[in-house]
Amino acid sequence: MCEPHIATKIGVMQMPPALPFHIRQFDVFVFRAPADPPVQTSFGIMRDRPAVLVRLTDADGHVGWGEIWCNFPTVGAEHRARMALAYCRPVVMAQAWTHPREGFEELTRRLAVLAIQTGEYGPLHQIVAGVDTAMWDLFARRAGRPLWQLLAGAESSEDNDSTDAEAPLIQVYASGINPTDPDQLALQKREDGYRAFKLKVGFGAERDLANLRLLRDALGDEATLMVDANHAWDFDDACRAGHRMADFNLLWMEEPMRADQPASRWKELARAQPLTLAGGENLTGLPQFREFIAAEGLSIIQPDLGKWGGITACLDVALETVAAGKWYCPHWLGAGIGLTASMHLKTAVGGPGYVEVDANPNPLRELTALPNFVVRDGAVTLSSAPGLGVVPDLEACREYLIEVSLTGV
Repeated sequence: MCEPHIATKIGVMQMPPALPFHIRQFDVFVFRAPADPPVQTSFGIMRDRPAVLVRLTDADGHVGWGEIWCNFPTVGAEHRARMALAYCRPVVMAQAWTHPREGFEELTRRLAVLAIQTGEYGPLHQIVAGVDTAMWDLFARRAGRPLWQLLAGAESSEDNDSTDAEAPLIQVYASGINPTDPDQLALQKREDGYRAFKLKVGFGAERDLANLRLLRDALGDEATLMVDANHAWDFDDACRAGHRMADFNLLWMEEPMRADQPASRWKELARAQPLTLAGGENLTGLPQFREFIAAEGLSIIQPDLGKWGGITACLDVALETVAAGKWYCPHWLGAGIGLTASMHLKTAVGGPGYVEVDANPNPLRELTALPNFVVRDGAVTLSSAPGLGVVPDLEACREYLIEVSLTGV
């Protein structure tokens, strides 16, 4: 598990005073929807779309929603749900809380030894992250503020009518464009309002280049293009890939080599080929993020708030990223709660960059976060509704619901 919070040198964002609140109900929901078409990556294929949602209800009836990352292995969604119920629920319901950061730090501390004993650092990071997001949603709803505004430091006052203020525009891009007929999906997403598009690469040089030509021919020179290799290459292959794709005016090349390579190696790669490098969804812990933020290699930092850190720790990462002059572009490829939370965090922190939106069909993205966001000319504006401003339609999701119990735990 990651270490308890290390106070950021940037300063503490202003938060309205909060009375202690007690969680009286802790629920977890697992859903599976068919992936049509399957989502292709260089290391595997997603044939269904899992989602694990956390619902916290306090003693006053306020509700908060979070989402636990569970894409790979897809068979692990139920396991994460059971872990959240077995290990997070007792801690969260055992005491009153005044701030979500308290919950994040207490869960981190309490699960640290379990992570060592089981070796399941990833799933434990992920359940803490999902619970943390739910705590923040509930906290903001209790305060009557949209989460983006609360995180940005809007002070609560009877004379302050800032809850009516509109959030700034968030630039978004269509992600996960598969290597099979990518131009068709990209054109569809352009019709939906997108202006930036990220292609999956790592399927052979000839196929990758052919797909980039298809996209440029279909979308024109004005479209913003990125590529994501999902760890497809070693250092030398990544260098060659960067050079051969340089003529396509790409905004960035994401995870061209394995994410466990040290920051010094990414610095070498940045100097050895012409494309801007992006990554971060597979980094864990503030010390590791700080190492990559300080190094020259990654110019685009992409933490995933459902995979590690939740709102609490990803806020720290985002602030330090922006302060270092780099782009904070949250990673997300799941259902609607995590996507909405990513948009709130990006809105609060500001700075240049994009929020990732999966281009592939996924009913859980729409049905778990209503009302749906609308993309206009490549951007989204969040509402001023309290908290995340969205709720899942559990009835509409019923056909995708998987029953999970703690029998035998």
